[in-house]
Amino acid sequence: MSERAKRQYRGYRMVQADLIKELAIAFAVVAGLVLLLAFLFSSPDQPTLTAQEVATNHPAELEATVIHILDGQNMIAAYGPPYNHGSGSLQRIGFISPQAWAGITLPLNAKSVFILTPLSRVAPLDPPLSSALSTFRAASAHQQAAWEHSYQVALDHATVVHGQVVLPASDSGPLPIMIGAYMNLARSGALEALINVNGRVYQTDFTRALLVLQGAPLTRVAAGQELLGPEWGQMKEPGNYPGAVWLWFYTLLYQLPPYVNSPVADLLAGATVGVVTLLFMFIPWIPGLRDIPRKVKVYRLIWRGHYAKRKK
Repeated sequence: MSERAKRQYRGYRMVQADLIKELAIAFAVVAGLVLLLAFLFSSPDQPTLTAQEVATNHPAELEATVIHILDGQNMIAAYGPPYNHGSGSLQRIGFISPQAWAGITLPLNAKSVFILTPLSRVAPLDPPLSSALSTFRAASAHQQAAWEHSYQVALDHATVVHGQVVLPASDSGPLPIMIGAYMNLARSGALEALINVNGRVYQTDFTRALLVLQGAPLTRVAAGQELLGPEWGQMKEPGNYPGAVWLWFYTLLYQLPPYVNSPVADLLAGATVGVVTLLFMFIPWIPGLRDIPRKVKVYRLIWRGHYAKRKK
């Protein structure tokens, strides 16, 4: 230390320290704690749900999903904005409906995108499938609905043998060939890739491939991992692991009336959180609210040591 520095710090107790060494030790300790806590308390790494897994282990479930997509009963088929003009999930309170205001930003015809288009892409390699697709497309909407209903009735009495769905005899037209080919695509692992093709060289938008399993498959998995609404699924991980705990207030609303049974629960919860957030933001400018801390005097409890010294 220079003489000038010694004069400047005269009277202060000085201790020599190796800053690099201290930083290295601190980094090692913190890194060790992070790794240990991550090993002990990290959430489980669940495998991705794919059409291949569903087709292999729950084939009847996937076939039922296909039928619901074809007959328009699938969740996405009638969802509404941002995918289509349906109203299955459209929520509004009076004139307030942000979902409708935003409109259709991701146009998606579920029947075409999830079923007919993937099959069309492989039809040139499968003459029976090509013929079945032509028959289905040439039929009237009434005839298609009759085939779909017949297949659904047969599926309700089907059995699964060695991973294959065995249906009783039914008048389902070309559907057995179409759905058989669809199941083969799913088992091969190629289905999501065919659904996701969008004409671009690089595929970065996987929205359509993620939506194909909406409904029974995703609900089954969520229920098995306790991720449904009654289990506070929006803020937790599989099992007993906490997840996005900062969503506790938002998720709490879904457990309380009138949110718990409301058909517009999402919009109600979002509006409530928005209003409460604005209240907190503007507390310093809201008469009455801004005076609560001063009148309640909780601060005196927090700083009781300071006020005890002042009394002395």
